Amino acid sequence: MHVADSQTTLLYPGSNTAKRRLTAEDLWKVARVGTPQPTPKGDGIVVSVTTYDLEANKGKHRLWLVPTEGGGPRPLTSEEYGSTDPAVSPDGQWVSFTRARAEEKLQLHIMPLDGGEAERLTDFPLGVFDPKWFPDGKRIAFVAMLLDEAPTPEGTKDLLEKRAKDPVKVHITEDRVYRFWDHWLLDGERPHLFVFDLPTRRLTDLTPGGTGWFDLMDPAGHYDISPDGAEIAFSANSSLPPHQLLRWAVHTVATTGKGPVRCLTPEGTPPNSADCSRPRYSWDGKSIVYGMQRSPYFYADRVRMVRYDRAAGTHTVLTEDWDRSPAAWEHAPDGSLVLEAEDRGRVVLYALGKAGGTPKLVLEAGTISGLRIGRDGRVYFTAQSLTSPPEAASCRLDGGGFRKLTQFNDALMSEVALGEVREVEFAGANGDRVQMFLVLPPGFDPGRKWPLVHVIHGGPHGIAGDNFHFRWNPQAFAAPGYVVACVNFHGSTSWGQDFAACILGGHGDKPFTDIMRATDVLLETGFIDEKRMAATGGSYGGYLVCWIAGNTDRFACLVNHAGVFDLLAEYASDITQGRHLSYGGEPWDKLDAIDRWNPARFARGFTTPMLVTHGERDYRVPHTQALAVYNIYKAKGIDARLVFFPDENHWVLKPQNSLVWNREIHTWLKRYLSP
Repeated sequence: MHVADSQTTLLYPGSNTAKRRLTAEDLWKVARVGTPQPTPKGDGIVVSVTTYDLEANKGKHRLWLVPTEGGGPRPLTSEEYGSTDPAVSPDGQWVSFTRARAEEKLQLHIMPLDGGEAERLTDFPLGVFDPKWFPDGKRIAFVAMLLDEAPTPEGTKDLLEKRAKDPVKVHITEDRVYRFWDHWLLDGERPHLFVFDLPTRRLTDLTPGGTGWFDLMDPAGHYDISPDGAEIAFSANSSLPPHQLLRWAVHTVATTGKGPVRCLTPEGTPPNSADCSRPRYSWDGKSIVYGMQRSPYFYADRVRMVRYDRAAGTHTVLTEDWDRSPAAWEHAPDGSLVLEAEDRGRVVLYALGKAGGTPKLVLEAGTISGLRIGRDGRVYFTAQSLTSPPEAASCRLDGGGFRKLTQFNDALMSEVALGEVREVEFAGANGDRVQMFLVLPPGFDPGRKWPLVHVIHGGPHGIAGDNFHFRWNPQAFAAPGYVVACVNFHGSTSWGQDFAACILGGHGDKPFTDIMRATDVLLETGFIDEKRMAATGGSYGGYLVCWIAGNTDRFACLVNHAGVFDLLAEYASDITQGRHLSYGGEPWDKLDAIDRWNPARFARGFTTPMLVTHGERDYRVPHTQALAVYNIYKAKGIDARLVFFPDENHWVLKPQNSLVWNREIHTWLKRYLSP
C-alpha cells in the first residue's frame, strides 16, 4: 500500500486553533436542536431544544419559536417542564406538543403560538407521543401505549398499580423475540392510535385491539393522516407470537373509529417484499408512498420507494434500480418526493419525480435529518458536520437558497479549537476504493510525529459519518493531540448494496484489511508515530477491536466498548434474526464457518492492552461479552481495565456516566500513547 494509491481532499479547515481544546464537558454543553416544524406561512419554525444540567444529570427540553427572516428566537415554554414533539396547527394559531414534569409521563398539550398558558388534553398512564394535526385543524392524532390485558387508559392504570404491588417479578415466555435493546417486551404494551376532537373534547381509540409494535428503536414518525382526514396509514409489526420472523407492514384505519384495520402490504405484496414502512399520503390523497425492503434477514437491505394507488389497489416500485437507501421521505407540493438518504458517508437530500427512476441529488450539507416540507414549498431539516453541531436549516425544493435558521451553539463553538478534517480514499481489500475521514489535532504540524487513534464505527452496516457525534466525537478524540481516522470499511452503508453486503459471513475479513491498509497509508505520510497507535470502537467496532487483538500486535492499546467477543454467545442478543447470514451459518450446521471469524477463537494472540467498557442493561450485545474478554485478558496476565455501568444500555447516555466514560478512555490512551 502506497500513499500514491490514495487521494486526500481538504473537507473542513481547522478553526480557532489558538483557543481551548474541545472536551467531553463541552459535548454536554451543546444544545441539541430537534426537528424543525415550519409555520404554514413559512415565517417561523418551532423547535425543541434540549440542554443538559450536569449536576442534575439530566436534560431539559424546551420549545422555541424561531423567525425564518430576521429576529431572535423566543422561548414558548419554560424549563420547568420538559416540552418536546411540537406540531403547528394548519391555521398557524396553535402548537401542540408533549410535556411532562419530573418523573411524570409525557402528555398532550396545546397552547397559542403567540404565547399564553398551555392546556393539558390527556392523562395516559404510560404517556403519549407523536402528535399530528388533522388538515381541518379540529382534531389531533397521537400514539399512546396501553396494556393488552386492559386496553383503556383507566384499565392500564389499574393494572400497572396492581403489578407494582405484586411481590413476584418474573418473565415467562415461549417467544423468540422477548426483549429489545434495554427493556423486556412481555408486559403487553402495545401502541394505540388516538384522535382528540378539540370542539367536543372527545377521545377516540382508532385501534382498540392495539397494533403490532411500531419501530422498536424509534416509534415516532410511522403514521400519516390523509388529506381529507378520513384515514390514517401506519406501519407496524405484523408478525404474531412467537415472532419467529419479524416483519413490518403498512396498514390503514378509518379516523371515525368505526372501521377495521386493513393491511395494505400482506406478505409478498409487492412481490418478494419483507418490511414495509413509513407511509406518506400524496398531497392530492390519491396514493400512498412507503419504503420496502426485500430481505427479512439483512437489516441493511436497501429501501425501495413504492407507490400504492388507492383507487386501483396497485403497488408500483419507483426506485428498483437506485443503489441508495432512503431513511425518510415527504411529498412536495408539485407531486415529487424529497428523500433523505446516505451517500458516501453523508446524509443528503434527493428529489424523486412522479414517474420514479433515479432520484436527483438536491443538497449535500454534511448530515441532514428531520426532513419536513413546509406549505411555503421549502424543505426544513437539521444539518450538522464533523465541525458543527446540528442546527435547523432550510432550502428550496431545488436545493438552492440554503440557509441556517438557528444559532444555538455558535457562541460555544467560537470558544473551542477544532482540527482540520480531510477526506481520504485508498485501495482497501480486493483493491476496492475505501474512504475515511481524517481529523487532525488543533495546531497540527506535519513535520512532527503524532499518535494515531482509529475510531471504528458500529453496525457493521452503518457509517463513520460527516456528523457531530455526541458519544464518539472525532474532534473530541483529536483534541488531546491525536490524529483520528474514521474508516468506512467494507460493510459500511452509503456506498451501495454490494459494498454493504460483501462482508456477510466474514465480519473480520475485509474490514480488518481496510483498517490495516488505512494505517499503512497514514504511516507513509510521515507524520504518524508507528509506536503510538490505538484502535477504538463500539458494538461492531468493539468486535473489530477484539479481532484486531487476536490478529495483530501493531497497536499500543485498544478500547473495546460493548463489543462482540464471542459470536456464539451473541445468540443471547435481543434480535437473532439474520445471524446465519451475518455469521456464515447457524451453530448447528456451520460451526466451522462461524468460528473462522470468531474473536474468542483467537485469544491466543492477545498481547495488546485493552480497555473494556459496557452497560449492564445492554440486550443487543449482552454485557457478558465484556466480562468474558476482560477475564481472559486477566487470566493471561495482560494489561486490561474494566469500566462497567449498571444503569446504561448499549450506549452511555447519562451525562455524568458519559464524563466518566470519556475520562477513562482518554486516560487509557494517554497511558500508552504518550511520548
